[in-house]
Amino acid sequence: MESRLSKILIDGQFDSLGQLVVTLERPGNSLLKEEVINAMTTNETLWFRDIHPYEILKDKLLPELAEKQAGTQRLKVWSAACSTGQEPYSISMIIDEFKEQNPAAFRLGEEIIATDISTRVLEQARLAEYEMLALGRGLSQDRLKKFFVPGKHDGWSLLPKIKKRVTFREMNLLGAYTGIGPCDIVFCRNVLIYFSSERKREILTKIHKTLKPGGYLLLGASESIGELNNLFEMVHCRPGIIYKAK
Repeated sequence: MESRLSKILIDGQFDSLGQLVVTLERPGNSLLKEEVINAMTTNETLWFRDIHPYEILKDKLLPELAEKQAGTQRLKVWSAACSTGQEPYSISMIIDEFKEQNPAAFRLGEEIIATDISTRVLEQARLAEYEMLALGRGLSQDRLKKFFVPGKHDGWSLLPKIKKRVTFREMNLLGAYTGIGPCDIVFCRNVLIYFSSERKREILTKIHKTLKPGGYLLLGASESIGELNNLFEMVHCRPGIIYKAK
């Protein structure tokens, strides 16, 4: 922790981590709080991370929802803790590929809300410009050629048709979920592992309230709903497990 906050400790002339914590607990100091959040946020992210959830999205969830909605509703997906945008943009690519094969699906459009607590990563995500090193982490050459064009400084820019589905918002998962739901699908993957059991229950309960009845929650491979079987039904997809809101 101290290594991540070392620059803030030096720049703010704090004698110790404890002094920084005391300062953060005082009213105000919003800029300092933002600096600490940006320094502490884990930004490990890949394109199509753990490919199974995206296969489930394309092969099961999108066909089911396209048939169920039959052009009467917009598709709404929430990507929680989206970091620099790889997850929501991967979702948008999957939707684009699905619509290529099913042109009549989701005639009222699709909306992906992507949230993160870090303003710094959200700024990067909105730009949708990535260096080759970042693109090489999970993105196939076929999708690179299909969805990106050469950008500035040897980087690559995402096509507008993929960007336009995604709206980025700053949000703390422990805060209010205003304006998020009702959602058809929620991706909250590899996030809950950083919270205590009590906080996990709190977050999952609030996520449930954002989902439509029968909506789907996708968690990370090592995560589960715990004891909240009253809120979610486990669905085995072979491979992979997802959760359906009761």
